[in-house]
Amino acid sequence: MEFFDHYALTLLIFAAIVGFFMAWGIGANDVANAMGTSVGSKALTIKQAILIAAIFEFAGAYLAGGEVTSTIRKGIISSEPFVPHPELLVLGMIAALLAAGTWLAIASAKGWPVSTTHSIVGAIIGFAVVGVGMDAVSWGKVGGIVGSWIVTPAISGVIAYLIFMSAQKLIFDTDNPVQNAKKYVPFYMALAGFVLALVTIKKGLKHIVKDGNLDISNAEAYLYAVIVAIGVALIGAFFTRRVKIEASADKEMHFNNVEKIFAVLMVVTACCMAFAHGSNDVANAIGPLAAIQSVIANDGVIVPKAQLAWWILPLGGIGIVAGLALFGSRVMATIGKGITHLTPSRGFAAELAAATTVVVASGTGLPISTTQTLVGAVLGVGMARGIAALNLGVVRSIVISWVVTLPIGALLSIIFFVILEAIFI
Repeated sequence: MEFFDHYALTLLIFAAIVGFFMAWGIGANDVANAMGTSVGSKALTIKQAILIAAIFEFAGAYLAGGEVTSTIRKGIISSEPFVPHPELLVLGMIAALLAAGTWLAIASAKGWPVSTTHSIVGAIIGFAVVGVGMDAVSWGKVGGIVGSWIVTPAISGVIAYLIFMSAQKLIFDTDNPVQNAKKYVPFYMALAGFVLALVTIKKGLKHIVKDGNLDISNAEAYLYAVIVAIGVALIGAFFTRRVKIEASADKEMHFNNVEKIFAVLMVVTACCMAFAHGSNDVANAIGPLAAIQSVIANDGVIVPKAQLAWWILPLGGIGIVAGLALFGSRVMATIGKGITHLTPSRGFAAELAAATTVVVASGTGLPISTTQTLVGAVLGVGMARGIAALNLGVVRSIVISWVVTLPIGALLSIIFFVILEAIFI
């Protein structure tokens, strides 16, 4: 096509820049969620959290980010109306990346934990409606996303509440918390090992599985998860038995020793969540970028599956790490300190609940936002101590930011799409 003969290289370079910008926004906002509880409970310093997240997020994005990605992210819009006008798809995807990245930068500056998935989905809807009309959008899927604003935080909140209350009853509210920790913590570790193994296999490695390089059935996934759970429990039992405390030590000293055990557990859960997040949500940046690169490489032909060029995954991984390192501390502070006071045991309950919700959602096909999952879990832990333990002003700001993410993404995308259309067409 004449359009691509003239603008192919310019559009590809511009798309790479805005794709990096979107990945930067994911790092600044979403990755901070995975590490916020660890930092807020003082299990990790901000520098340690950034280093750990950088390693595991990049590993997830690069190793398990997938060699093939759908041309249209999440099936929100149909590619058929764009077949006669592929240039509109290319300009629209660039506008969507720029819009979602801009909103994530604004939200991160304010410390609001918003959904990167909902940001890019709203942006894609915006340009599709303006570019080819309402019929291009799968409105049923959009309805599912709106429903997830309530369902996802509710599920993770209930699970976090139950995990935290069980730890309170079995360990903290007893006469000998350390002795009971030695008895029950291995079971929490087994549960964490089981859930996180499933998260890694089902969420983190699903792209490799789909590509046929790693073929794991559901039965095998659960078997591997059980083996990991048993191994983690045995290791946990060995190390918790080595915790010594004076018989005359007061309750405060007992609590501090138990919290140290949970702190180690929470760091492990955060690492696994970072790997799974990197592998899954990097697609929010590289999905549209892969679509743009594919259309340009095929001279305007839209193919159902876009093979990733070698440079796209590293670009996404590096963008995520850069966003976290340069701009992630504000959202970390909101998650870790702004909603409720967190200790390692409370943070562990929230992380494990979020991971469990991710497993449940991936098994049932429920549309999910990792951000909303973790915020719901932190709210659940706070509720266990009563409504007074929550900072309702912060909670209100977060909920408002969730509601406006989709329409703001759409509005910004429409504005950028109109501008790009005026420049290139």
